[in-house]
Amino acid sequence: MDSADKNGHVGLAATASAEADEHLVGEAEKIAVALGRMFPGLCEVVLHDLRDPQHAIRAIENNLSGRKVGDSVTELGLARVEDPDYPSVIQNYPNQFPDGRPVKSTSIGIKNAAGEYVAALCLNLDLSVMSPMTLVLSNLVATDTEHHDQPLETLRDRNARELRQVVEALAAERAATPRSLSRKDKKALVRQLHQDGYFASRDAAQTIADLLGVSRATVYNYSK
Repeated sequence: MDSADKNGHVGLAATASAEADEHLVGEAEKIAVALGRMFPGLCEVVLHDLRDPQHAIRAIENNLSGRKVGDSVTELGLARVEDPDYPSVIQNYPNQFPDGRPVKSTSIGIKNAAGEYVAALCLNLDLSVMSPMTLVLSNLVATDTEHHDQPLETLRDRNARELRQVVEALAAERAATPRSLSRKDKKALVRQLHQDGYFASRDAAQTIADLLGVSRATVYNYSK
């Protein structure tokens, strides 16, 4: 095969590879749009075209972050571009929108037949919307035992339930879940609970620790 034939063969192979990559990214775009439209107001879905990092955003559905098509890739996307061995799926990691709203994110890398990352599908769940919703549902299903002749639960159970409702309500006021609160907000919340007398119960500290995702010792330190 002479040099012209070789160059032609290489050129055809490169064209076929590029077309295959474009087809793959195009199919991923359909998924991004469908997922975003399934969760309006709750979950932003972004498709990054990693073949063009400076203008990576190919599609953004249910836009909650204020970005736009053509914006550059994130740091995670750059890591995939530079390292084909970077994990394909990074799931349920804490994140936040530019205005500070808490987010739970998942990023899925998409490789071509050559093992190169060509795209990334990212889902960003707005937790500031979910927290108040959780509180509303909790209040909706709560039952009133005020008029029963006999108690239906022990004092310990009742205190734990009431404490959980108070912690969730205080977290919702900060547009967050108890575990997603910052260290500063967790400390303020614990001190408020201590001031309001919720530490009277023997198991209160452990219940608060479980809700906030910290140790019992940390709760006591926060209450000082």
